[in-house]
Amino acid sequence: ALKLFKLLHRTRQAVFKNDARALEAARQKINEEFKHNQNETSEEKINELLKIASDVEMILRTSVIQAVHTDSDKI
Repeated sequence: ALKLFKLLHRTRQAVFKNDARALEAARQKINEEFKHNQNETSEEKINELLKIASDVEMILRTSVIQAVHTDSDKI
């Protein structure tokens, strides 16, 4: 779980690079979700949560696009 936690944070830093608001929001959400489920004892539920976290990491890495506004009519 710790390895996945760290991986999510590294992915967050890469995906939302130079976007302070998105970096902070993602950091809070990751920490909140892991903290909310830290006392889970059911092995089945833990495996399900780890699968969800892994899927989220993959979606962040492959599907999120950061656009940069460069001019009044260009992105």
